[in-house]
Amino acid sequence: MATLAVLGTFDTKGEEHGYVAELIRQRGHAVLLIDVGTLEAPKLTPDIPRTAITSAAGADLDAIVAKRDRGEAVAAMTKGAPVVLARLQREGRIDGVISLGGGGGTAICTAAMRALPVGFPKLMVSTLASGNTAPYVGVKDIVMMPSVVDVAGLNRLSRRLLAQAAGAICGMVEARVPAGAADKPVIVASQFGNTTPCVTHARTLLEQAGYEVMVFAATGSGGRTMESLVEAGMVSGVLDITTTEWADELVGGVLNAGPTRCEAAARGGVPAIVTPGCLDMVNFGERASVPEKFAGRRFYQHNAQVTLLRTNPEECAELGRILAAKCNLSTGPATVLLPLKGISVISAPGQPFHWPEADAALFGEWKRHLRPGIPVIEYDGNINDPAFAELCVGELLKNLAAKAKG
Repeated sequence: MATLAVLGTFDTKGEEHGYVAELIRQRGHAVLLIDVGTLEAPKLTPDIPRTAITSAAGADLDAIVAKRDRGEAVAAMTKGAPVVLARLQREGRIDGVISLGGGGGTAICTAAMRALPVGFPKLMVSTLASGNTAPYVGVKDIVMMPSVVDVAGLNRLSRRLLAQAAGAICGMVEARVPAGAADKPVIVASQFGNTTPCVTHARTLLEQAGYEVMVFAATGSGGRTMESLVEAGMVSGVLDITTTEWADELVGGVLNAGPTRCEAAARGGVPAIVTPGCLDMVNFGERASVPEKFAGRRFYQHNAQVTLLRTNPEECAELGRILAAKCNLSTGPATVLLPLKGISVISAPGQPFHWPEADAALFGEWKRHLRPGIPVIEYDGNINDPAFAELCVGELLKNLAAKAKG
């Protein structure tokens, strides 16, 4: 028997959450009712009251109720619910979570779900599930199910859909991973189209060495997801071949992963290899979408929807300083590898983004600002040479061995 958290605004949607809770009990599972409503009395008696949520947020529920300020109420619950739900998960008191909501409820409850680890069952039935769900899902595995009708009472359609939602969350907690699927230690790697040959060869070698390799596209969300898995303690080593998201973060491209990209492995002491893969390019959409301030710069039309801007020497120098600062956070074994004849397919000699002065600025500032104790290996070739992939794998295996020795 599992225990499922039923999380929601019990003042406005108590009847619906109660219906789902009863269906879960009929499936043989226990329920923990958590109220994040504020403005009216709850229509469903919770196991964890709203005062516990606002207390976790450092807020005064009575003051919020007195103001009748819905925005302040949602903000307090959005801050407190993740604290409470994460604590319940750490203590082993819940095995999954389901919620039903409109705009406010979805904001509160998905914030709480994002505080839970990947692999923990999470289901959000929402009026917003048919639109852009990225702000609600983030980099976590939250299942968003459209409510179709508003979560406003029970009717012949909502009963069916909510019954299916209850069955879905029960199925998620009942599911078992086949034996042997999680036996191998995990390496995560970052990849772009312009570094695919390198990562593909490295992945093959690491799999032959007994590792499971998860490859993430360096598209912003991919980098954030990779970092979240490292933070969650699911990863033994990081092959960060493609740090291109920092070029978008610095210059203003569309595939940035935020200012903490490249920090998770460093802060967590996870063995890592870091290279400047695709820092020669900043990503934009179709050519007309590129800001006018970049007129006169060097571009490459990857396809009709993707326009690449070549980073110039000044930008590359700053990228070198940024990546050095990220590497300097390392508390575990980390190695920087620099391919001197191209950091992508299109920056190799003879290719449209070949610009030795820009690469030299990147490499020079990176080395200049890197603290002592972090090895730098220069390779006289292109990032996609098989020999470079082999060098990266060899150094990562050394770092993994060093970590294992303590």
